[in-house]
Amino acid sequence: MRLVLATATLLLGAATAHSQTIYPIDRAEILNGAKFDFKVEFPGKLKPDQVRITVNGTDYAAALGRTATFIEREDNKEQSSIVLRDVTLNKPGSYRVQASDGSNSREVTWTVYDTGPRIAKNVILFIGDGMSPAHRVAARHLSKGISEGKALGKLAIDDMPHTALVATAGSDSIITDSANSASAYATGHKSAVNAMGGYADRSASAFDDPRVESIASVAKRRAGMAVGVVTNTEIEDATPAAMLAHTRRRSTYDEIVEQLFAAKPDVLMGGGAAHFLPKGESGGRRADSSDYVAKFRDAGYTVATTAAEMNEAAKRSDKLLGLFNPGNMDGALDRRYLKGGTVKKFPEQPDLTEQVSAALEVLSRNPQGFFLMVESGLIDKYTHTLDMERAVYDTIMLDNAVKLARDWAKARGEDTLILVVADHNHPISLIGTIDDDMTATPKAPLRERIGVYDKAGFPNYPVPDKDGYPPRVDVSRRLAIFSASSPDYYETFRPKLDDPNDPTVTGSARGTYEPNERYRNAPGAMLRLGNLPRYLNSSVHSGEDVILTATGPGSERVRGQIDNTEVFRIMAEALGLGQSE
Repeated sequence: MRLVLATATLLLGAATAHSQTIYPIDRAEILNGAKFDFKVEFPGKLKPDQVRITVNGTDYAAALGRTATFIEREDNKEQSSIVLRDVTLNKPGSYRVQASDGSNSREVTWTVYDTGPRIAKNVILFIGDGMSPAHRVAARHLSKGISEGKALGKLAIDDMPHTALVATAGSDSIITDSANSASAYATGHKSAVNAMGGYADRSASAFDDPRVESIASVAKRRAGMAVGVVTNTEIEDATPAAMLAHTRRRSTYDEIVEQLFAAKPDVLMGGGAAHFLPKGESGGRRADSSDYVAKFRDAGYTVATTAAEMNEAAKRSDKLLGLFNPGNMDGALDRRYLKGGTVKKFPEQPDLTEQVSAALEVLSRNPQGFFLMVESGLIDKYTHTLDMERAVYDTIMLDNAVKLARDWAKARGEDTLILVVADHNHPISLIGTIDDDMTATPKAPLRERIGVYDKAGFPNYPVPDKDGYPPRVDVSRRLAIFSASSPDYYETFRPKLDDPNDPTVTGSARGTYEPNERYRNAPGAMLRLGNLPRYLNSSVHSGEDVILTATGPGSERVRGQIDNTEVFRIMAEALGLGQSE
């Protein structure tokens, strides 16, 4: 394997704001043989003969093998651009790209890297969406217990030989969202908030931005591998969609489903059935008349809507589509104990561990190996709404799924690279415990019952079941986990036993949110004034590095502090996807 470091960016001529924009961006690292779109945006309207673009001093058409499409008036504005789709570079090294319009010039550098031979047959990427260190510690306390300061066991996600801190910033901000952070893992390229599978350009369309090929696509195209995407959110939501789709706007669910169908992964499971069903059909939320459940079935997929159907399909099918809820699936705490959310309406939703087991059964039939992404996505959604108990239970569920995969890999002789990572952090902290017997209105405000330092002691959750879940969360000494970001809301200091938390409602002023009065009269509730703009209805992400742990062939590269784009490279190197042909 060879590595050539990119040189520093040079800005020539006018200031950056008036220079060309080149995609891929400066310091991009590109896998040898992977596809990407090349685009140069000029600040003004030009004629073709005014444009000069070179790659390492050679005219770009000769260097890239084709001539780009020249767009004189992009979006019918006085601005020109050139676009060249599906470029591949098959010679590792440093590439210096220069673009000039005769007055302004811009230069960027790329590094094209190859890989050594393949050392892993399979790769499983587990993503705990929004999983922060506090989630992991809380999951350890609840599922393993703690006595005299020592944990009584380790999580499978922590008991792995290699660890790294991963930076998560996007191309446009130090704070990322799930779309561009998952996209960095999937493609090895930076992207912007709400974008996936490519660079966010200036054009109005959400679907013509410069694309970059994903690990799933490269693995399927170059190595004949099977591909699986498993989540407990809507399948078309940001993290699962980023493995296969390309869009500037993550909210374009109908079009994302179309792209998922075009990509045809071998396994695709989660919620989100509503955007697979046509307009007018019961439960359908598409804006058109397309029935993608029928399209998948006609393409040879077995469609499962319950855990039983999924388990049966996994025994006999090589292509599996699982749709277990019109929206997001329900989390572990509701499914197992509280029966909140939509559990009563959809009582046969599978656990994430069952989904992973079924996916492994299907994908392992491919002799060329597989790439599988597994997301525990509700960790993030519950944390946004300050519903910490539900978020912690879904962290335990992720840990169980990781243990299942590790046991599966061990039985096969450790031929599988397994990585566990969050896509971004939340600004939450475990600060102590809450001393509250839950039986009556407290005589003093509940905030006075928050124990810190020596007054925190240890929580008294009951002994967990065989899967690591305590049967109750309404105990008298609970973990105190709080967010550093919030809207205005009523803090009850208590778990929400009826339904998932919903801290805000639409405000009286357009585009604003106000505290949900539902919680105003809860015992001990207090109005907590937030620190976020009033146009936000929930807690937000934070910019700290996330934790990555790994085991299996290729995991030794997981160490120190790395960028999120390097996770793609670790997977590509383990699978030997960049070998020169």
